[in-house]
Amino acid sequence: MSYLYVSEQGASIGVTQNRFQVKYKDGLVKSIPAETLEVIEVFGKVQITTQCMAECLKRGVNILFYSTNGAYYGRLISTSHVNVERQRLQADIEKNKGFKVEFSKKIIDAKIRNQIVILRRYARNNRKNIEKEIADMQYMDKKLECAYSIEQIMGYEGQAAKIYFKTIGSRLISSDFAFKGRTRRPPLDPFNSMISLGYSIIMNELYGKLEGKGLNPYFGVMHKDSEKHPTLASDLMEEWRAVLIDSTALSMLNGNELTQEDFYLEMDQPGVFLGKEAFRKYIKKLEVKFRTENRYLGYVDYSVSFRKALNLQINQFVKAIENNDPDEYMPIIIR
Repeated sequence: MSYLYVSEQGASIGVTQNRFQVKYKDGLVKSIPAETLEVIEVFGKVQITTQCMAECLKRGVNILFYSTNGAYYGRLISTSHVNVERQRLQADIEKNKGFKVEFSKKIIDAKIRNQIVILRRYARNNRKNIEKEIADMQYMDKKLECAYSIEQIMGYEGQAAKIYFKTIGSRLISSDFAFKGRTRRPPLDPFNSMISLGYSIIMNELYGKLEGKGLNPYFGVMHKDSEKHPTLASDLMEEWRAVLIDSTALSMLNGNELTQEDFYLEMDQPGVFLGKEAFRKYIKKLEVKFRTENRYLGYVDYSVSFRKALNLQINQFVKAIENNDPDEYMPIIIR
């Protein structure tokens, strides 16, 4: 299946002869067979014809809308996948503290372990000794075993994340891109700019896949309910942050694929953002990452793309809620 990203300002998307077609301001035209398209993601001032939107609704192709900087606005979706019974089961999890705590432990354990793998990879590449930082993160991970509330679990996660980002920013990233820690809304340095955009993309990809399984993306397990925020997508994204997004950003910055000149300061408000060409490079790199085959899932004995793995993980979550058993869910853990 194909994902269509359009960030060229002034481009238009239409449909003709069973193909989705993108027309650019310079006259260039690109097209994709309609039967292969799964998602359209548009950034900024991109036009979409009503015929194209109607075709997307008929085919179940989600259209996601972002600002030019990657801030998420909303989506156009079909309601053909709604599953009321499954959503009732999902909503009942809110009353099941045991399920919520055990599921959350699994997710955060995987997140911390994946972060440690990323740190070790780049420590080897940069010949840095970070065993103290690793030990501190492992200590936080160990404390998860005795946690009895979501608040405790998220507290340990927060401490581990602080160590993780500080280690990347001060010791493992190219000196041109050093930073002090995680910053959001707006991001204040190139690395944070890249991962903020990446997190938004992966969260909304999960959002669409959750809806495709008849789930409600707003009925979370671990994160607190928040108006206009898909907390279940946030929950399921945690194990993927370092695996897909952080690793891609580090690879590009440490590999000199981008320079300081590829980023710009927003004049209207503080913040650092990807320039036009850098934006394209990053989106392309992320798409390559999503399509990369791996054998990290413990319950399948064959290679799958990371995008397919996202879908399989949601299937595992469906099994967990239908059987009221958090052990049905096995988070991805990289090596």
